[in-house]
Amino acid sequence: MATYSLANERLRALEDIEREIGAILQNAGTVILELSKEKTNERLLDRQATAFSASVQHVEAELSAQIRYLTQVATGQPHEGSSYSSRKDCQMALKRVDYARLKLSDVARTCEQMLES
Repeated sequence: MATYSLANERLRALEDIEREIGAILQNAGTVILELSKEKTNERLLDRQATAFSASVQHVEAELSAQIRYLTQVATGQPHEGSSYSSRKDCQMALKRVDYARLKLSDVARTCEQMLES
């Protein structure tokens, strides 16, 4: 259950980022519209430019955090809410045990052959 809530939380964060990108585009459109006028409202331009810059910085920070998280997941580094790394370690340990069993079997066969000779 915790994994699903974490995944839902991540999806909500991405949806928030998407909404903020929409607001960024709206701010940019307002600025362009205002700049196209013969007489521009300087205060409106300043407010929109400030909001635009703040939103872009926030989106950049949030996307960087999402990318860091996805990098952790993709490389198997431990992260909250995942058992992938533990499962992978267990699978690799079982493969090593199987390999060791195979090699011990080969050694036992070799020893038996030497004793028979």
